[in-house]
Amino acid sequence: MRTIGVVTTARSEYGLIRPLLRLIESNSDLHLRLMVGGTHLSPQFGMTISEIEADGFEIAERIESIGFTDTPEDIAKAIGAGVIGFAEAYARMRPDVLVVLGDRFEMYAAALASVPFRIPLAHIHGGEVTEGALDDIWRHSITKMAHLHFVSTAEYGERVRQLGEEEWRINVVGALSLDNARTVELLSRAEIERRFGLSLPEEFLLVTFHSVTTEYEKAGSQCGELLAALREIDLPMLFTMPNADSGGSVIRQMIREFVSANSKAQAVENLGTRGYLSVMALASAMVGNSSSGIVEAAPFKLPVVNIGTRQKGRVLSANIINSDYGRGEIATAIRRATSGAFRVTLSDLRSPYGDGHTAERIVKVLKETNLDQRLLTKAFQDLSARVSTRSGSDGIM
Repeated sequence: MRTIGVVTTARSEYGLIRPLLRLIESNSDLHLRLMVGGTHLSPQFGMTISEIEADGFEIAERIESIGFTDTPEDIAKAIGAGVIGFAEAYARMRPDVLVVLGDRFEMYAAALASVPFRIPLAHIHGGEVTEGALDDIWRHSITKMAHLHFVSTAEYGERVRQLGEEEWRINVVGALSLDNARTVELLSRAEIERRFGLSLPEEFLLVTFHSVTTEYEKAGSQCGELLAALREIDLPMLFTMPNADSGGSVIRQMIREFVSANSKAQAVENLGTRGYLSVMALASAMVGNSSSGIVEAAPFKLPVVNIGTRQKGRVLSANIINSDYGRGEIATAIRRATSGAFRVTLSDLRSPYGDGHTAERIVKVLKETNLDQRLLTKAFQDLSARVSTRSGSDGIM
């Protein structure tokens, strides 16, 4: 039996990776070892480890890596603490393959700690670009550490090749979040209201806004422009709280103050995957700068106003309306997104991120890949000498 170690460090990627965890757990040839760290263990961010436990997953390791504020100094310290914690975990329990997803600094620490152990590393969602976030640095660094790549589109696979990775290591599989969109049983409006203590009218905006970590010192002014636009639009709105990024605490406080002074505004710390998807299915439009708007909104034909540079460089579908940070431009974009005319244009919308069967493709590779010296010995593939050695690399397999 092949032991598959999977790392989760934040509520955002746990929701994405849950379908993969279920499939690994149910496969008789694989043994799941789940390692939990980051904000999952932070009371400030809701102790979302309880959600993992409620889902019935056995937690093999708990890695304390967050106990700091969101300043650059403390995020750097959190990376260091994470490397130490994950190194100790790998010394106790060395998986046959280690799976990491995404681009957050906590996940970077988990990947970095695995390198001296020579553990085969599988990375999900490599090759993507978010020019407004430091996540680009963490993501591309993990790509260079990883031995297997599970990318969500052919374009992202090409970018991984540009980083010098050999073609046979790259698997274009789609996005795991679409597995959730395909399989999760959505909550009704009444169930959402009862479970989260909310009141959801027929028309409302879902607002998810994070700090732009390459310009975190502007978080207050950028959030202020968004809130000014929302006052101008004057629609009911539901906020979800930002991630643990530099500048995130400023946004969090501004949202709290806005909600307390605005009878049409509500906020929730964490809806969980099922709750979040259920709200997306009901919302009139989504506003903010979250990757969930880029990837997960399309199956619901949900209009999205994508603000600023945080997601710049992502593959976009036709439901995305880009806006700069100015309140006037944001308000104009929201009016367009909530118009009946724009909704009509989305009737035949299809996501560029796959068909909702990503976990199956990943598990197949995890089962069948030879864990040999060829896998562990990485050669830099120059673009001028690149030769395709694997069929199916130009689209979802």
